[in-house]
Amino acid sequence: MRFLILLAAVLAPVATPGRVAAQWRAQASPTDVELRGLSVVSPSVVWASGQRGTVVHTLDGGAHWTRDTISGAGALDLRAIEATSPTTAHAISIGDSSRVYRTTDGGRTWSLRWSASRKGTFLDAIRFWDARHGIAMSDPVDGKLLLIVTNDGGDSWQEIPAERLPPALQGEGGFAASGTCLAVYGSSDAWVATGGAASARLYHSADRGRTWTVRDTPLRAGDASAGVFSVAFRDASHGVIAGGDYQKPTLRGRNLATTSDGGATWTLTDSAASPAGYRSAAAFVPATRANTLVAVGLTGTDVSVDGGATWTSTDSTAYNSVAFASSSAGWAVGPKGRIARWAGTVPDAPRTSGSAH
Repeated sequence: MRFLILLAAVLAPVATPGRVAAQWRAQASPTDVELRGLSVVSPSVVWASGQRGTVVHTLDGGAHWTRDTISGAGALDLRAIEATSPTTAHAISIGDSSRVYRTTDGGRTWSLRWSASRKGTFLDAIRFWDARHGIAMSDPVDGKLLLIVTNDGGDSWQEIPAERLPPALQGEGGFAASGTCLAVYGSSDAWVATGGAASARLYHSADRGRTWTVRDTPLRAGDASAGVFSVAFRDASHGVIAGGDYQKPTLRGRNLATTSDGGATWTLTDSAASPAGYRSAAAFVPATRANTLVAVGLTGTDVSVDGGATWTSTDSTAYNSVAFASSSAGWAVGPKGRIARWAGTVPDAPRTSGSAH
């Protein structure tokens, strides 16, 4: 979506009282550009992307990071990246120059696999179900979301016919803030989160993009800067959406909700217990007894150990995106090339219905 995130002061981490201590440890970054795209393949392999055609990746859990600049993309902002192995990744650029690039040699060389041909195209996110099947989303073109899919590992991409998609609302689009307004699960489920319209909505496909439904969500809406910025599912039923209003980054309430029925209904987190303002990304921490989630944004990080019912603010450092490979291997990226690795432990909480096992 065509939006400019307001510049925010970068504050030093400040631990706050509560059950969860600050969780991030900064890693030496090879770049100073703003990073928004993040793909955690394993506890060792992580990719990130950002401004000026920049891609960084590590093969040793962040002890060493390598920077690459995609040839011909030096003026582009790579807002999302999706890697399927230590050697293969796809990065997308935004705006009128929306493109999909692919590397199969660990980032040494990149090839252009798709470029925008329709006026109004604005890629927001990209995801893969497996090494061969992937999907990328754009803001609406001619009144419908523009979605492209690949069945050959990203070698070629095809548009999903517009007649298979519900009509878009006036002003509706995705937010290219973290590359997480698109989520996939299993072999066929996909969810697309939107905002900028009268309602903040979530599209869903259960057949790898062939057919789609759309539902309203309870997150903040009604302004071009408000809506659902991030969606994540830990299985086909249990998910989380996060967002708010990026022009009001400290505004609490209506910024996070959870579902236990695949997104058919959503439970809004109470304002007093919600994350401390706008959140651009949220992620489940795998294999945690406490069903832990982490949300990040311009004003810091929040952690929930009860499946999203209540949240504890852990620090005030700005991050754009967050992702995990395991309960001990997670990363966040943000402004000025910031890269940090999950460094803490999460206290156990009693199991509840629907908790991850």
